[in-house]
Amino acid sequence: MTAERVERRLAAVLAADVAGYSRLMGVDEEGTLARLKGVRKALVDPTIAAHRGRIVKTTGDGMLVEFASAVDAVRGAVEIQNGIANQNASVPPDQRIQFRIGIHVGDIMIDDDDIFGDGVNVAARLEGIAEPGGVCMSNDAFRQVRGKVDFVCDDIGPQFLKNIVEPVQAWRVQLTDRNPFAGQLGSSLSEPKASFEPKVVSTPRLSIVVLPFTNIGIDSEQEYFVDGLTESLTTDLSRIAGAFVIARNTAFTFKGKAVDIKKLGRELNVRYVLEGSVQRAGNRLRMNVQLIDAETGNHLWAERFDKPLADLFDMQDEIVSRLANTLDAELIAAEARRAERSPHPEAVDLVFQGRAWLNKGLTPDCMARAQSFFEQAVSLDPENVEAMVGLARVDWSIGVAVMTDDWLARFAAAETTITKVVSLAPNHASAHYILGAVQIFTGRAAQGIAELEHALALDRNLARAHALIGYAKYLLGRGEETETHINEAFRVSPRDTLATRWWAWIGLAKAQLNAETDAVVWIRRGLDANPNYSVRHFDLAAVLARLGKLDEARAAVNAGLALDPRFTIRRYRDVTYAYSDNPTYRAGRERLVEGMRLAGVPEG
Repeated sequence: MTAERVERRLAAVLAADVAGYSRLMGVDEEGTLARLKGVRKALVDPTIAAHRGRIVKTTGDGMLVEFASAVDAVRGAVEIQNGIANQNASVPPDQRIQFRIGIHVGDIMIDDDDIFGDGVNVAARLEGIAEPGGVCMSNDAFRQVRGKVDFVCDDIGPQFLKNIVEPVQAWRVQLTDRNPFAGQLGSSLSEPKASFEPKVVSTPRLSIVVLPFTNIGIDSEQEYFVDGLTESLTTDLSRIAGAFVIARNTAFTFKGKAVDIKKLGRELNVRYVLEGSVQRAGNRLRMNVQLIDAETGNHLWAERFDKPLADLFDMQDEIVSRLANTLDAELIAAEARRAERSPHPEAVDLVFQGRAWLNKGLTPDCMARAQSFFEQAVSLDPENVEAMVGLARVDWSIGVAVMTDDWLARFAAAETTITKVVSLAPNHASAHYILGAVQIFTGRAAQGIAELEHALALDRNLARAHALIGYAKYLLGRGEETETHINEAFRVSPRDTLATRWWAWIGLAKAQLNAETDAVVWIRRGLDANPNYSVRHFDLAAVLARLGKLDEARAAVNAGLALDPRFTIRRYRDVTYAYSDNPTYRAGRERLVEGMRLAGVPEG
């Protein structure tokens, strides 16, 4: 008896979903449903029919469509997005219907009128990474339309999609001010597309182009090094959560040309431009880099690197890592400032503001403000991965910084949230970092180290993972190994926003090794970098008191209580003893507790 033959065919599959549908329905259920029905009836369904598509099925806020041709699928998608954008021009921002669209060409299985298989799954996952109002297609679809359609696509690199084993090379369609398909609609639409008014395209948040670096005085044979910096930095910036980075192929069309930054920003539809130069001076290499606001032309940040000339490939890796980590913080700060000026902030705006507060310091006030922004973002978009990562990071940080008696609940909440994130985005490096961090601070240091190593495999620039591995070694009673791991973190991110923690962790490791004088130097260095880290003032007080410097110790206690008036020795002991049962670690912590008593920290 033979199995029934499964019908298969090659098809272009389009998956569409309404962005922020839950939020829209929560605000105005009946109005949202009426607007969605109107958009579908007047624009979406007729456009699909005009391009010979078949609507396979619909959900409350989305649809699955099959096309025989990738060209038809992409043309129809762009036409739909341009049409909706024009209709939205007169609609308040909080009421706009915006689709995300993903397109893939692949093998599908047919069962009655439904379709299944990887061809469907990849399209659905690409829809999930498309911007609201945007179109994202696979490389398989792009190969079919290249040279056959009148619009530009940006290569956004390999994307790790949920439940898809191999990364998928993806392309973003540039939706321009003009409609490239005017007059190409079939007779099923009553009016030609020429009646559409120009669409105003919003610039993606955290969007940047890395212009080819200028070679000044380096041998022409080493031009590859200068170009390699641009290419590698483009790739590494793409790993920043939420970043949209113009592909290197587009960026290199400007190599050697004088560029008007504002005009370039409008042409490429980006908010930021990074430019730089590389110069050889004797046996040293000097690099100047500037981050520019493409809208205003203002310089937001500048940096100079001056290093002895060594192996160029090693230098390239180090320079790119440093730049990527520094730019991560600078871009978040810039986006947070923009978001503060927005009269109607969206979930993404709120996430940037939350991240900015996380970067400011580890105090109850900073954490409360960050948590508020992330919670607002989740209320607007319940499955916003970046907002959930932020909430987990807040809960973990409050537990780590001994800010609450309810620290176990905070760690548990962080683990619950971040486990959900990992299921939604299994290749999210920061999510694996937070999961590892929670494990490390809940008595599972070895398991946490493995999770952090996985995070580093996903993002080699995740300096905080290197540092936290060093802290985990301290929890395991191996404080002599801590400094090596944290030095690796500083190598790739020497001015990291978390540097204040890293220096303090070296200090704690020194205290574990009975090197109190060195411990004071390192903990103070961390507090000099950012004094808004309440628990470290108490650690400093403990070490100073053990050295007999009681006046300095009491001053440190006062500084700590000004930031966290509810801090007590009892809470500190309860929280930090739970991190590890290693006897070497416990003995070191007991010495710190004794020092706190000498310094006058409240017992609690």
